[in-house]
Parts: sequence; structure tokens; C-alpha cells
Amino acid sequence: MMSRAALLVAAWLSIAGCQHQTVRDGSGQDATGNLGSPLVHRSPADIYIELSAAYLQEGRLEEAFKNAQKAAIVDPSSSNAHYMLALVQQRLGQTGAAEQAFVKAVSLDPRNPVALNAYGSFLCSQEKYPEADEQFRRALNNPLYNTPWLASHNAGSCIERSGDSDRAERDYRNALQLNPGFAPSLLAMARISVEQGNYLSARAYLQRYAEVAEHTAESLWLGVRTENQLGDADLMASYRLKLRAKFPDSDEAKYLQSIE
Repeated sequence: MMSRAALLVAAWLSIAGCQHQTVRDGSGQDATGNLGSPLVHRSPADIYIELSAAYLQEGRLEEAFKNAQKAAIVDPSSSNAHYMLALVQQRLGQTGAAEQAFVKAVSLDPRNPVALNAYGSFLCSQEKYPEADEQFRRALNNPLYNTPWLASHNAGSCIERSGDSDRAERDYRNALQLNPGFAPSLLAMARISVEQGNYLSARAYLQRYAEVAEHTAESLWLGVRTENQLGDADLMASYRLKLRAKFPDSDEAKYLQSIE
């Protein structure tokens, strides 16, 4: 399963090749009313943003940082340039600088959904849950956001982290309505279903998860717990064997002793 940082970078890469698909009316204004979509304007910074995103995805942080800096220099008015710089600085552990860059990105384009989603994730990592939720909702309010399930999932994850699994469930379900095969939300719903004792639901989510992603230690452990409750000894044994074989040193593998 992709990490949150990888998902954010992938979101940028997914839109980078689509930026010429802008619909404009005869007056020269955006036909959308300038909703702050990353697809609206080409910038001389874009090539550096795309390079930075690619380097960041590969873990080459020095090159990612240099290109993000170049992006912000060649076009200081680019919201996406500052967004990418913020992502790299966050990965480098430069928390203060990252926050400044996120604030700059969303101030330059208050309806940039990719930057808003990333800023929300950053605020959540700082345990600023209400502020984070505000950014996710702003991202979701933009009808041009082409990957809204990311913000919906991140909103759910942040709310769950704050201790409200009921509200989190609504956001995970919304993410799956938008993208039924989104693996992180499928896994999250399996986890919540187990916590609620809805084991048939958990089984269904885990089956859907296995169709779109490789099992993790968490998903296999959820499978063990689910099938232990539902009484399918063969399926439980299958999950258990995979957990021990693939993740022998994980905490989840150690938990197996509690049900043996």
C-alpha cells in the first residue's frame, strides 16, 4: 500500500500530463470560473515541479529539493511550486519551512485541491485535527478535483486518528463511492468493521482489498481475526501462514500467539 507521501506525489504526477486540457470561454476567462484546479494554467515552473515529484517518488531528496526550489524561483506565483517545495521540505524534516510553503501555496491559489489536501495531511501530522479537516473539506468542495477520494480518505484517517471512528467511517465510505477500488479506504473499512464486530463486512472489504493490492501485515492480521470469529478454519490458517511467511518480524505476527 502506498504511503501518504507517495499518494500525494502520485496525485501530482497523474495531473501533470493533463494540464493542457483546459476549457476556456470566449472572453479568455476560465469557463469554470477559475476554481483553482492545477489543470488551469501552464507555468514555466511545471517542468521543475514534475522533476521534483519524480525524484521525490524515487527517494532522491536532494534532487527533489533543488528542482522544487527552481520551480519557486522561476514562478514565485505558482501555487503548485510552493506545494511541491512544501512536500519535499516535509520529507526532509524541515517542519517550519514546510508549513510556510504550504501556507504560501494555498494563499496563492485558495482553491488548489491538491495543495489543500497535502496541507491537510501536514496539519494532521502535527495533530492539528480541526485545522486539517478544514483543508480537506476545502479540497473536496472543488468540483474540478480529479482525485477527490484522496482528500476524503485523508479526512477519514485524520478523524480516526483524533478518536472519532464513526465520522471517519463516513469519509472512508465516501472515498469508496468515488473510487471503489481505493485500497487504503478498503483496508480502513475492514479495520473499522472488525472493531465494530461486523465480521462479514470485514471479510467482504478484505476480499475487495486483495483484488487491488498486496496484503500487508495489518490486512493479514485482520483476516486472521475475522475468520477466527466467523469460524472458517481453512481461511484463517491461510491468513496466518501468509502473515508468518511474509512478515515474520512484525507485531502482527507476534499477536498470533494470542489466538492459538
